[in-house]
Amino acid sequence: MSGGPHSVLSVGATLGEGPVWVARDAALWFVDIKGPRIHRFDPALNIAQSWTAPGQVGWILPSDDGVFAVGLQSGVHRFDPADASFTLLHAPEAHLPGNRLNDATVAPDGAIWFGSMDDAEEASSGHFHRLHRGICTETGLPPVSITNGPALSPDGTILYHTDTLGKRIWRTDVTGDGSVANTRLFTRIEDDAGYPDGPTIDAEGCLWTGLFGGWAVRRYDPAGRLMREIRFPVANITKIAFGGNDLTVAYATTARKGLDLTALTQQPLAGDLFAFDPGVAGLPGHIATT
Repeated sequence: MSGGPHSVLSVGATLGEGPVWVARDAALWFVDIKGPRIHRFDPALNIAQSWTAPGQVGWILPSDDGVFAVGLQSGVHRFDPADASFTLLHAPEAHLPGNRLNDATVAPDGAIWFGSMDDAEEASSGHFHRLHRGICTETGLPPVSITNGPALSPDGTILYHTDTLGKRIWRTDVTGDGSVANTRLFTRIEDDAGYPDGPTIDAEGCLWTGLFGGWAVRRYDPAGRLMREIRFPVANITKIAFGGNDLTVAYATTARKGLDLTALTQQPLAGDLFAFDPGVAGLPGHIATT
């Protein structure tokens, strides 16, 4: 693939999020949180499918039972595309009905790291959790209003987690037993550059982040230095995922959320799935052990 960001699937997502390349399926999966919809895109055949979720859906990840784990507002569910069924596995925040799950990743050991947020985007009630082999624990990281990520370094020893409204991305050490320590600032997004959304790590250990309201995605080196910015024809870029057989195509989800009629007229591709050449490969995805 060559060239800058271009729309590859017109879905008009209100809040597209959570792209993940599923190698066993040779397809990109992503969600529209507010849809609420789950989408599958096969780029080789240029075919798309979608399923309605029973509530706001923040992410979808392949699991070791051959189907998927998904983060709904009510908790982590098992999702089987064959019959469109959802089965509750864990409800880590049943005591916080105003929260919803927002973003997630799978670690090399199969653990799902995921965050929550205040659906009203006001209270600092968003937490990060870790789910592994049936045990779900709260990480103890400081709560924020909107969590994004987390993302993990290639060896799984560094956790990158985002405070979206605070415009900060943090890095935290992960120990062998899955606990966290030594949180420090990775980077802060400057004023007028949008808000850091979902982070993704490439094969060189660099971090990519979508910029909601920033018209761009950015790449930072492991020390937090800005390396590259890629501009988009839409304002709200939420997250990227590396896909294709060699993981050298970057797919980006976008959103129509918060755009008025004038903005939508100026951004007719808002909410579409985009693709571009990132100039670097991504990391092979891991399978979740729920």
